[in-house]
Amino acid sequence: MLSRIADNIYWMSRYLERANNTSRLIGINLNYLVEAEDVLTESAQWKPLLAISGSIDLYEAKYPGQEIQAERVIEFLTREPGYPSSVWNCLRLAREMARIVRDRISKEMWEAMNDFWLQVEGQLKHPLPLKDWPDFHKFVRNGVALFFGLSGNTMMRGESFCFSQIGTLLERADMTARILDVKYHFVLPDLSMVGSPLDYYQWAALLKSLSGFEAYRRKVQAGFRPIDVAEFIIFERDFPRSLRYSIDRLYDFLQGLGGSIFQYASHGVISALLNEWEHTHIQEVFHDIGLHEFLQKFLARTSELHMALTKDFFTTYRGE
Repeated sequence: MLSRIADNIYWMSRYLERANNTSRLIGINLNYLVEAEDVLTESAQWKPLLAISGSIDLYEAKYPGQEIQAERVIEFLTREPGYPSSVWNCLRLAREMARIVRDRISKEMWEAMNDFWLQVEGQLKHPLPLKDWPDFHKFVRNGVALFFGLSGNTMMRGESFCFSQIGTLLERADMTARILDVKYHFVLPDLSMVGSPLDYYQWAALLKSLSGFEAYRRKVQAGFRPIDVAEFIIFERDFPRSLRYSIDRLYDFLQGLGGSIFQYASHGVISALLNEWEHTHIQEVFHDIGLHEFLQKFLARTSELHMALTKDFFTTYRGE
């Protein structure tokens, strides 16, 4: 496979997953933070989304000296042309890359992607009131899910499929780590709220943003203790949005590319991470390493892994 084709398939999936994750966060904030309105200011409710996406500086440059407001944040994260990771930009780029690799994906995938983009573009040509954003972001999540579902059901299990899954899983792991890190250090207004109903509610909202609320409740009967939620999100091998699941499957798909896996720089990065995790427990993460430090190290690893994949397989380092 040409490296530019592999690069486009990889980034097509990353951009789709990025749009999906952003849409999930906005949807959760719109639908589930109503209960916290009397405790958290509007700025406190929406600033974490900018922190997760690493876009606070860009947002403040767009709206200098203005309060953080729900409608502004939603507009910015959804359709700001100057923000490279807005939902609009991610879907636009994903559709363009799908067009380039049409011969490597199924006809059903291309038709779904093209129709999805045309509908999104049409809806975003006009202003949307706050009450209509939940339906829009549900539509985005369903559109991404349809594409990934068609990928799983119609795409040949070859190099193209492996690169698409590697892109999806790496983007998912990166975003999951960011969400957990911001929740632990940013969301609560002060330490006195730890253990409060608001704290309980926000850990539940975090799990819902990862589609893990029901799975967690079935797995853990001890309530929403931070250490239990963090262990589930980081180390649960059977939860498809956990860090461990994403890295395990990413390793499997790297092996699926064939050849001598040991020659790849990316193999060394993943292997070192998995070997380290074999001897790491959640108590050590909380009490010795520190959750923030652990997650920051993991995010550095995902960046290192992306650069290693670029070195191994792709023509250029995009830097997204």
